[in-house]
Amino acid sequence: MSAEILSSAFYIYLYVMIGIAAVVFISLYFVDASYGAFTKKTWGKTINNKLAWFIMEFPIFLAMIIIWLCSPHRFEIVPMVFLLIFEIHYFQRSLIFPWIMKGKKSQMSLSVMFMGIAFNILNAMMQGYWIFFESFNCNYHVLGLSYTDLAWLKSPQFIIGVCLFFIGFYINLRSDYIIRHLRKNDDDNKHYLPKGFMFEYVTSANYLGELTEWLGFAILTWSLSGLVFFIWTFANLVPRAHALYKRYKTEFGPEMEAKKLKRVFPFIY
Repeated sequence: MSAEILSSAFYIYLYVMIGIAAVVFISLYFVDASYGAFTKKTWGKTINNKLAWFIMEFPIFLAMIIIWLCSPHRFEIVPMVFLLIFEIHYFQRSLIFPWIMKGKKSQMSLSVMFMGIAFNILNAMMQGYWIFFESFNCNYHVLGLSYTDLAWLKSPQFIIGVCLFFIGFYINLRSDYIIRHLRKNDDDNKHYLPKGFMFEYVTSANYLGELTEWLGFAILTWSLSGLVFFIWTFANLVPRAHALYKRYKTEFGPEMEAKKLKRVFPFIY
């Protein structure tokens, strides 16, 4: 298959993914994905939440390494930096985060886990193929720079993107820490209203962090594939934040009203 046909197919793939993300975004305002506080038996068989998170997230960590190793451009410094930044998130998400979660009885539906695996593999194809193949095939340039130029690492888009990525990463880690320590022990399955840090502004500060991360990644790579990932993150997490907000409002309405908490974007939504 020629490079031109592969390139055309890749862009069609990205646009189809944007279309599917729009459908997912609308659907999730009517259907709560069956994991965490919204686990439902109607979604089928469930497994331990910790194991499910590992099985769901590790494939993208591994797939990106495989794509990198298969690329003739694997020793280019700028793409390797992109890979390292990307893998920092998924190393934490697959090899650390699942095993420090609390709640022995927490479950995830297998259907949700397999959908997560499917998306993560598709996302690895989006990010990895663009970074290590397509960007070189189409001789991609921004402000006169390509991924072969070390000056990319000093460019405005890279500096702004990296700052956003690591600010989001910190917000995500700190928020997960707060959520994790709401429960007294692994047998505690009660629901609590998170407090402190960005939870003084929104009820889903962890989602705010992840959205900020992937917006940063889209900017630092300045790529359509990075933008598609951010769109998918938005489509998945914003409706989830809305669902959590409604649940918290039922249980902690007066406190939320006093704080004027938003869902995921401070002072906005």
